[in-house]
Amino acid sequence: MAGRIAAVSIVDAIAADLRSRIYAGDLGSGQTLTETDVASSYEVARPTAKASIEKLVAEGLLDRGTHKTARVVDLGPDSVRDIYLARAYLESEVLRRLARTRDVPEAALQANRDIAAVQTGAPLDVVEPDMRFHTSLIDAVGNERISRMYRSLVGEVRLCMVRIQSLRLLDTALIQAEHQKILELIESGQGDAAAEVLDEHLGRARERLVAAMGGTAGPEAGVRSELLPE
Repeated sequence: MAGRIAAVSIVDAIAADLRSRIYAGDLGSGQTLTETDVASSYEVARPTAKASIEKLVAEGLLDRGTHKTARVVDLGPDSVRDIYLARAYLESEVLRRLARTRDVPEAALQANRDIAAVQTGAPLDVVEPDMRFHTSLIDAVGNERISRMYRSLVGEVRLCMVRIQSLRLLDTALIQAEHQKILELIESGQGDAAAEVLDEHLGRARERLVAAMGGTAGPEAGVRSELLPE
């Protein structure tokens, strides 16, 4: 029996392609995307191009002022800190709630196994399962609004992750080890301890990216993990 095929609108298909090009770095920070150019490139009408652009504006991947041309967002240190603070609030509470029932989602376990199995140096090969790990924990709470709130950040979070991996700011083995520790603490009912590991995990990534963007890194950038040998 053939598998089910999801219908994708032209707007969604164009937005997905543009999104992939942004994550891959083909469309760099500050690069403009006019409705005319998008319409011409994908051979669609301007209203379709506009709708695709607006979809990415809503995701935080494009920035567009009133009556202005859309541009790929140019995240600075302050934006990175805002993004990571928002996700930390949501994720920390989720870990505490999961620990109360000692609920370790299989999807998170599989995502972490996939990270451990990564053999290439391609940024997206790490980012995809890394993002899947975090979203699977959010979804495991079973609250539609919490999942929706988190997904409103996903575009910007993923963009930060891609830059971190492109610049090789974090060791993949450390990412996998800290994820594993978080899952173990959830399973043993230690929600606060899991949240502490998450804070260290996110803080290191955040401040190293801030420094790479020309900002002044906080002390979290240099925190050493006890999970990997020196």
